[in-house]
Amino acid sequence: MNEIEEKIAAVLDPACGLRLSETGARIRAAAGEGGAAVALALGYPLGDDAVAALRAAVAAALAPLPLASCEIGHRIATHAPQPNVVPSSRIRNILAIGSGKGGVGKSTTAVNLALALAADGARVGVLDADVYGPSIPTMLGLSGRPDSPDGKSIVPLRAHGIEAMSIGLMVEHDTPMIWRGPMATQALTQLLEQTLWGGETGLDYLIVDLPPGTGDIQLTLAQKIPVSGAIVVTTPQEVATMDARKALKMFEKVKVPVLGLVENMAVHVCSQCGHAEHIFGQGGGERMATQYGVALLGSLPLELAIREQGDIGVPVVVSAPESTAAQAYRTTARAIAARLAARPRAAMSIAASMV
Repeated sequence: MNEIEEKIAAVLDPACGLRLSETGARIRAAAGEGGAAVALALGYPLGDDAVAALRAAVAAALAPLPLASCEIGHRIATHAPQPNVVPSSRIRNILAIGSGKGGVGKSTTAVNLALALAADGARVGVLDADVYGPSIPTMLGLSGRPDSPDGKSIVPLRAHGIEAMSIGLMVEHDTPMIWRGPMATQALTQLLEQTLWGGETGLDYLIVDLPPGTGDIQLTLAQKIPVSGAIVVTTPQEVATMDARKALKMFEKVKVPVLGLVENMAVHVCSQCGHAEHIFGQGGGERMATQYGVALLGSLPLELAIREQGDIGVPVVVSAPESTAAQAYRTTARAIAARLAARPRAAMSIAASMV
């Protein structure tokens, strides 16, 4: 690595808060008559706004040497899942979104993070793993049964640029799923393995929205499904972080790599007067992250629009992409993708077989 490349490697990417050297970015740079020519290959996607900010950061790091050119692209690799599990042939990376308890906004977080990754240019799908209380179809405005071209495989539905599959699409809306644990886990496995994710190109990320708790479905996920990274969602209040700790320790015990925590409902800003209030307490996610040595990937607001837009099937990242809430989701999604990019790649990567 030459001197110019070393300076670039030390640049902090404003989109994710990590140095390029920490994310495993591939850097090529050389000085010419017009200045430095730079080419960056990131392991995570970035939207145009984030690319412009990174380009400015590179230029600042090289000053007074002018930046003649700076090409920034991305190539998302398959990263290593838990031991003794083979990566999927259709999905580069499966990301599990879990929580220790219900009511923390995990499903809303999962959907908006998926849409944020797609907005940055990734191929993304969402699997609703909560077979007892599926909510993803409502949040994405989906209805109707998926097609099956051969009676065995399933074509996922699409909404807002992402793919989705849920048991809620296979049964009537008000039908309760009165299943024992083995039936529920079998349903999850079938939804994952029989869905034609990504068509011919596959997916970069599949977000799996887990049910709350640490039961059979979570255990099946850890033992049979290749998970590249897990994210634990909590609210700041102590009773929520107590349960979130159990989810985090569960992932660690079954050797699923934990990318970090997402603190939801961190602050509410009054739409009338602008007063900021920490309704569920303050700093709980940060304290938990520090205690367990994991990253706090983002803090998301408590806003009426987030709930309203989810209820009508047009999540806030899509309905109000420039809003403070949408930007918080996009920042968090970029932190997740960058943390994943820094992890070891799978020994048998499928990245080369996908375009």
